Amino acid sequence: MNLDRRPLYARTAEILTSRIADGTWAPGALIPAEPEIALELGVSPGTVRKALDALERRRLIERRQGRGTFVAAHTSERALFHFFRIVDLRDGRHAPTSLVLDCRTGPTTAHDAAALELEPGAEVHRVERLRVLGAEAVILERILLPAARFPGFALPVLTEMSDELYVLYQRDHGVTIARAEERLAAIAANEAQAAKLNLWPGAPLLEIQRVAFDIADRPVERRVTWVDTRSHRYLAQLD
Repeated sequence: MNLDRRPLYARTAEILTSRIADGTWAPGALIPAEPEIALELGVSPGTVRKALDALERRRLIERRQGRGTFVAAHTSERALFHFFRIVDLRDGRHAPTSLVLDCRTGPTTAHDAAALELEPGAEVHRVERLRVLGAEAVILERILLPAARFPGFALPVLTEMSDELYVLYQRDHGVTIARAEERLAAIAANEAQAAKLNLWPGAPLLEIQRVAFDIADRPVERRVTWVDTRSHRYLAQLD
């Protein structure tokens, strides 16, 4: 007995999503036309259209007028638009430059392992970086990645990065970030944070704790971001 009571389009969307997740349809690839998919899966073209609508809402595909439907590929601009929420006091959003301070691999803590659904002590890559807006170091970040999902991951230390990390994840490791969950808190800067952000110990910081998920909804990145809010804010747009 089939106990899956979801609408047919939702089950179809799951099948199509799995093809993106397993690399059958690579980032940037043209996917088959709706009638072809419908014939293969034994569903109506209307069902396929609704399934593709669902994937488009998740930003997994892009429809291009006169050209077809493509698997969405992360670009630096796309990643910034969807995942970078820091703006200046006039709500201007500017692309930051990034400087990697440290990049190493080692065992994770129990707390971080839980966030990434790993066994305590599992190997993770740890990245610490500064993000500069204008001429000011405004953002300090600590990023953790499961080593098993990102074999050979490395970043040049004390070198400015030209690409967003989410572009590198997809291009070099086949991991596409589909969504993220964030929790915000107001904290006081400790001595290390203050020194790296040119602040005084105890200065107010916005702390953003993020867990990012891949297309299959598996946690693949834990990130803690500290923002100097003297001239910048976090912007959330609620549709």
